[in-house]
Amino acid sequence: MHQWRMLFQWIVLTLFAVAGIHAQEKPVAKRSITLDQAVEIFMRQNLELVAARYDIETADAEKLTARLRPNPQLTFGLADLPVNLRGPLIKEQTYDYGISRPIELGGKRSKRIETANANSDLARGQFQMVVWQLTNDLKRKFYTVVLNQSLLNLARENQTTFAEIVKHTSELVNAGEISGLDLDRVEVEKLKFDTDLANAERDYEVAVRDLRFALGGDYRAMDVDVTGSIDYEPHQFTHDELLDLALAARPDLKAAKLSELAADANIRLQNAQRIPDLTLGGGIEQVPSGTSSYTFGVGIEIPVSNRNQGERAKALIEKKKAQNQEQLLTNQVMSDVDKALVAFEKQRHRVDLYRTGVITKVNDIQNKTQIALQAGESSILELLDAIRTRRDTLSGFYQTLFDYQMSLLDLELATATPLRK
Repeated sequence: MHQWRMLFQWIVLTLFAVAGIHAQEKPVAKRSITLDQAVEIFMRQNLELVAARYDIETADAEKLTARLRPNPQLTFGLADLPVNLRGPLIKEQTYDYGISRPIELGGKRSKRIETANANSDLARGQFQMVVWQLTNDLKRKFYTVVLNQSLLNLARENQTTFAEIVKHTSELVNAGEISGLDLDRVEVEKLKFDTDLANAERDYEVAVRDLRFALGGDYRAMDVDVTGSIDYEPHQFTHDELLDLALAARPDLKAAKLSELAADANIRLQNAQRIPDLTLGGGIEQVPSGTSSYTFGVGIEIPVSNRNQGERAKALIEKKKAQNQEQLLTNQVMSDVDKALVAFEKQRHRVDLYRTGVITKVNDIQNKTQIALQAGESSILELLDAIRTRRDTLSGFYQTLFDYQMSLLDLELATATPLRK
């Protein structure tokens, strides 16, 4: 009976182990995400954004420190202790108990709070800079995946077409209608298209992994695919419109203005620091064998040499730096908008060149040449030339659409404003 029980337990454990192995081997299904979903995931779990948020928390912690007041100080002392430590030691001693506390003058605490609040606003402005730049970079990675997906589909289509051509050519060779040299040419050309497919697969897989890393979170769990297109959407922009958007929305320009406000707050704080603080103290002088008494004192530092000159000078320099940075960024914004708009208009013109009907023409040329070959009215070489022309034209078209999307993203980066309809 015991042996049957052991055998039953062994079978159960084996079944569980096999089930576990199959569960581990089951591949995780890919999630297909749109651009909006990618941005949502990115904002939630990108590790660079998480790190940037810590700067805000650090600045908020400084606000807590700025509100604190100086701690009081408790003192205890002995006096009249004989050097030879002889005699009635306790009765001959004088015991001093005292407490003192610094009193900040010049409104230092309120100015510390003001400076900490300004630095906190600056940290939030700098965080928005990180969001602005990384979000734009994420969109570029997303469209890179879409481009490589389109090129991969084109390479697969070409490979399928060539497989049919090789099969048809082999039939013609076997029938003695064409020479084996034509078949050799087709097979050599097929190698080129197979290489294109291998390169397209590589580029697509690398682009997907770049996107996975940019999304953040657990890299192993970010097994995603994309749903989107690089289809042409017409846009019309004016220079003045874009410049107004950029000057109002650019996070780096906003951060530069916040930096100047923080510098002003620090100047006021450093000016207040030159005012010495007042120290108030009081205590009891206890004489066991005599009369005890109260003590009271006031202390103030005399600013003979140190009047916080160095920190005050540094604060003024920081303001000048902030003003210079603001002017520099204002010029940078105008330059970015100007360059991005010029590039966008050139890319739009490139798209228009393809939209004149050339894509339809290369498709028709390949289809008609393939039909003519089957009817014996065309040659293999003519069909190969038509396929190469279509491949190169479509690849160029996809790249042009991608460049158009990138130029639109350059405009969004320059203006810090979503411009897609």
